[in-house]
Amino acid sequence: MTLSDMTQPAENAVRSMLTYSDGTSRTVFATEVEVPFPEGRLIVSRVDLDGIITHANDAFVELSGWLREELIGAPHYILRHPDMPKAAFKDLWETVAAGKKWHGYVKNLCKDGSFYWVYATAVPNIRNGKIAGYTSVRRKPSRARIDALIPVYRQWLEQEKQQEPSAS
Repeated sequence: MTLSDMTQPAENAVRSMLTYSDGTSRTVFATEVEVPFPEGRLIVSRVDLDGIITHANDAFVELSGWLREELIGAPHYILRHPDMPKAAFKDLWETVAAGKKWHGYVKNLCKDGSFYWVYATAVPNIRNGKIAGYTSVRRKPSRARIDALIPVYRQWLEQEKQQEPSAS
């Protein structure tokens, strides 16, 4: 499924072109509006081997701003915020593909351009001895840890930009 470009929100938003691991690209708009992670809730989703969403719990639907029907069948990168470096997701996918548990802090993009932070745990789903997909459970993150990671993620993004081939 190819994602369409986001609709520009009414509020001030930064326009970015994101290119995903499968080679597709789309325009996204990110605002400075942070949606607080809901107290006492967990976000749960499952994806297939290609990262296509097969399950989204109510908390995921509500916080992301997408309808469940829009999430199911969409690539999980529908939530990728332009402030998130590719290196973070590369580590996630390499870890779970190797059959291991991954933990990390992720800034997710909502349908309306706002964002929310999560502390995510992703695990492979093993069926008959083989990885059949992945489950991710997200919970309220530590604000101190987010504040410490923001400059690290910015540095990683700068390094990624410097490594991109220049347009001629």
